[in-house]
Amino acid sequence: MTADACFAHPHLAAIYDPLDPDRSDLDAYLGIAEEYGARRVLDIGCGTGVFALLLAGRGVEVVGVDPALASIDVARAKPGGERVRWIHGDATDLPPLRADLATMTANVAQEITDPEGWRKTLRGAHGALRPGGHLVFETRDPARRVWEEWTRESSYRVTEVPGVGSVESWVRLLDVSLPLVTFRWTYVFAADGQVLTSESTLRFRERDEVEGDLVASGYVLEDVRDAPDRPGREFVFMARRR
Repeated sequence: MTADACFAHPHLAAIYDPLDPDRSDLDAYLGIAEEYGARRVLDIGCGTGVFALLLAGRGVEVVGVDPALASIDVARAKPGGERVRWIHGDATDLPPLRADLATMTANVAQEITDPEGWRKTLRGAHGALRPGGHLVFETRDPARRVWEEWTRESSYRVTEVPGVGSVESWVRLLDVSLPLVTFRWTYVFAADGQVLTSESTLRFRERDEVEGDLVASGYVLEDVRDAPDRPGREFVFMARRR
């Protein structure tokens, strides 16, 4: 798994949280961790550590793994960062953790676009879970064609970032070759006029494809839920390690 520039570039990693401050999408995952009574959690694609630190603040033992070192550095420097074990890498090569729960929040599952890389990630998470542990992640429903909403007009905003100044940002769709969709974020820093861009590609998997991959990787699919913050737009997969 290769990190996009918005996570890997130090300047962009540093402003990621201020540009995306509403993380109410994580409330559902906090509820799931409580539902399962998880005391040890593996956060795959932990980024700047928002979810990992929320869990750690509740007394959960957390391991956060991410391929973007700049994001790991941001996470580690946050208050409480010392409570989390941070790993620079991905889920394909993890030590045995015997975790109760492994998660991939937000776009993490879809950012793993290579089919073999996806299967290795599922197997890696399987190896890091204890028997009976759970893997939970979300992926957008391709039928909703959400990429049609990814335009400059709908996404343009100016954000005041403490210590940085005004940052303009917007997204533009580059290519739709299903199941892959590619887009580019542009960031303009008012203080010095610097312009940075970050291209991303997401894989939009059909529900039955994901279900088949989970079963083939040693999981029992227990439930497919709706995403509370985006009803009717995403699948949340709940799988148990056999």
